[in-house]
Amino acid sequence: MTTSVWTLRAVVALLLAVGAADRLGAQSPAPGPQPAAGSQAQVDEPRDDGGRTVARLVPNLLRGTVGVFSTDNVKPLFVGGSATAVGALFDDKIADWIADPDHGFGASLEDGAAPAVMGAGVAALFVSGRFVGAARYRALTYDWLQAFLINAGYTTLLKEVVHRGRPNGDDNLSFPSGHASNAFALATVAERHYGWKAGVPAYVLAGAVAVSRLQRNKHYLSDVLAGATLGYIVGRTVVRVNGKPLDAPRGGAQLSLSPVVGRRTRAIAATVTF
Repeated sequence: MTTSVWTLRAVVALLLAVGAADRLGAQSPAPGPQPAAGSQAQVDEPRDDGGRTVARLVPNLLRGTVGVFSTDNVKPLFVGGSATAVGALFDDKIADWIADPDHGFGASLEDGAAPAVMGAGVAALFVSGRFVGAARYRALTYDWLQAFLINAGYTTLLKEVVHRGRPNGDDNLSFPSGHASNAFALATVAERHYGWKAGVPAYVLAGAVAVSRLQRNKHYLSDVLAGATLGYIVGRTVVRVNGKPLDAPRGGAQLSLSPVVGRRTRAIAATVTF
């Protein structure tokens, strides 16, 4: 059996283990005095929070997309952007030092963490989440799907705008790393829902994916650092936006247009609020 298959199995096993642990936790009685018989309503966990529903999938997707532009993300953007800028100074040196395209480690994670594979896995887990009663697992799989889609959109946009050549010369879609941004987006969602018991292995796995892109000579160091930053911001944004209390404003993004007229200027200003 190839290394890539084993890697993919390990990723799927890790994700399913998180869900299984949550379901077992939901079934286990909490420590301390137990409710009296007949008070079943006090024992059953709500199936979901009312906001992460299939009916709200598209509105929540739009809110999450716009929600990336929030003051809550200024700090991680500054830290990640600074790391990316510093990393750019060492792009060529790191590429010369670590590049080994034929090594099995990089090849296995390239296949196992490919966007198509990750997308299929996230979609399957989302569907599974609609049929279980563990609220946290349902919310996790919902946010995973949202984070994957939003991250894919921003990653593709940046690749097309920046149009940076890959170190191996394959194409001009090097910045940012899509493998890294996907991995860190999903890892961040897992950490936000389950804390560091899931966050540590998830981030380690995401870091391994990022390193594999350097080893395959598909990305520069600054590419994977930018991808990790983007994924982290998207992941934390999705959990924050989708996790707002039901009594808080949850409307979709609103677009307002206004004309801008000057002596030599004719334009339309767009303002998005959420």
